[in-house]
Amino acid sequence: MLVFLQSLVAFIVALGILVAVHEWGHFIVARWCGVHVERFSIGFGKPFWTRVDKKGTEFAVAAIPLGGYVRMLDERIDDVPEYKRHLAFNNKPVLQRMAIIVAGPAVNFIFAVLALFLMFLIGQETVKPVVGEIKPASIAAAAQLQAGVEIVEIDGHSTPDWESVNLELVSAIGGDSVSIVVRNEQNLTRQVTLAISNWNFDPDKESALNSLGIVPFRPAITLEVAVVSNGSPAAMAGIEKGDVLRSIDNEPIKSWMSLVERIQNMPGQDAQFVVSRDGQERVVDVTIARRDTEDGQRGFLGVSPLAEAWPEGYVFTHQYGPVDAMSRAVAKTGRLTAVSIDMLGKLVTGDVSLNNLSGPISIAQGAGASASYGLAYFLNFLALISVSLGIINLLPIPMLDGGHLLFYVVEWLTGKPVPEVVQEWGFKIGGALLFTMMSIAIFNDISRVAG
Repeated sequence: MLVFLQSLVAFIVALGILVAVHEWGHFIVARWCGVHVERFSIGFGKPFWTRVDKKGTEFAVAAIPLGGYVRMLDERIDDVPEYKRHLAFNNKPVLQRMAIIVAGPAVNFIFAVLALFLMFLIGQETVKPVVGEIKPASIAAAAQLQAGVEIVEIDGHSTPDWESVNLELVSAIGGDSVSIVVRNEQNLTRQVTLAISNWNFDPDKESALNSLGIVPFRPAITLEVAVVSNGSPAAMAGIEKGDVLRSIDNEPIKSWMSLVERIQNMPGQDAQFVVSRDGQERVVDVTIARRDTEDGQRGFLGVSPLAEAWPEGYVFTHQYGPVDAMSRAVAKTGRLTAVSIDMLGKLVTGDVSLNNLSGPISIAQGAGASASYGLAYFLNFLALISVSLGIINLLPIPMLDGGHLLFYVVEWLTGKPVPEVVQEWGFKIGGALLFTMMSIAIFNDISRVAG
């Protein structure tokens, strides 16, 4: 429940920020162009907070936090008195109307740069992309990719961390091959080519890395207890932080994962552990708790292990001065934009399945997860979603900013507005397309949660 509430709050905060940023773009350019803005609303429905400024614009925060809007004076909607006609949106030159429409998505991209700039100033701790293991009979194994090497480049793009590795691998979906440059411990580089024409990647089931057979390096997990949950079977039995688990029911414990598997298969059963504490071995009797899961009842002990320390140089922080931070923010925004546009194209051509579409549930989960890691990670998440919103809003689909922009471009080129009947049918078709896409995205979200 706590995780759900955290995700919900993070989602509302993230959406509120991004909607405010997008609508502010429309609002500020509309004012520059002399258009009267009647209302600037964050959220839909009945407002629970309003304020009217000196120019007569009502600013509102409404109860349904799933979007927002800027309502401008417009003769197509309002009865506009003669003395206000020059303030109406529809009476402005077509280039000014185009500028007002494109300003929303444009500010999304600017905001992404600023969010990433702050992230790089604050610093984001990350891990070098060193390969820990290659799964047998996998695509990576066929390409003779080896464990222990660092992935430094994919298809010509630098990959300083696992986030960038995942981004570049996902961008390669639909292709025949992907080129990876790796560096070994002797600082020697070589290039390997992964044949991905038959790559079966299902993001609902596994990561891009795992589906290729690449397992990131992680420090070994020891049998030493790092955390004992309050009120857990382990705590009630007397297991303490620092204990080393040696055996269970007279069988030596070979690895933490083998212990987890065994405990999960013992719900409600008694178990006898031998633990090492302060150089002495002790016998501890534990009654394994029951926990209901989607796969039935599973055993629960209530301890977490201690992992070995990361090797020197594996963990580092992306933190830079103002100039470098801005340069990297611009570069990363550009790369996110290019990959997002490429993925949209692949959705249209069928190279990427519609199963990859995500909706508000996935976004909420992402917001909650990034917020739990800290401000830098949340800013990174905001930048990604802001870029996505900017691109989606520029799609030439009526109902979206891009659809309005398309009509105004036609008007600019031909010298006369697109006929009302054409616009009306365009909005109906655009609405149907958006409803279909959102339905697919929400269905995918529900399937992921249910699965």
